[in-house]
Amino acid sequence: QVQLVESGGGLVQPGGSLRLACAASGVTLDDYIIGWFRQAPGKGREGVSCISRSDGTTYYDDSVKGRFTISRDNAKNTVYLQMNSLKYEDTAVYYCAASPTLSMRALFYIYWGQGTQVTVSS
Repeated sequence: QVQLVESGGGLVQPGGSLRLACAASGVTLDDYIIGWFRQAPGKGREGVSCISRSDGTTYYDDSVKGRFTISRDNAKNTVYLQMNSLKYEDTAVYYCAASPTLSMRALFYIYWGQGTQVTVSS
């Protein structure tokens, strides 16, 4: 049984940082493209970042480029999303997901976590 479990969300002030983790069981994350998505209230799910399975190439949405960093720890079967310089508009539920296809479109992702809330507020 495949499970992806996100952790690390919370309440942070603008300009602050959080590190999200996506831990997997029942699947080896290095066999898949791993993406981070977010969904704000009243909005659709959007791709934030993904990391390839072969050479670890990373991709970012323009809205987070230079502020967020995605990384893998294959020994821990975990993918991280380091989020710095957080803004109000980063507030959302953040999901990790696994895909056999390199894309930041949600429809290509076949395994999903339950999400973790990130709230940026003063």
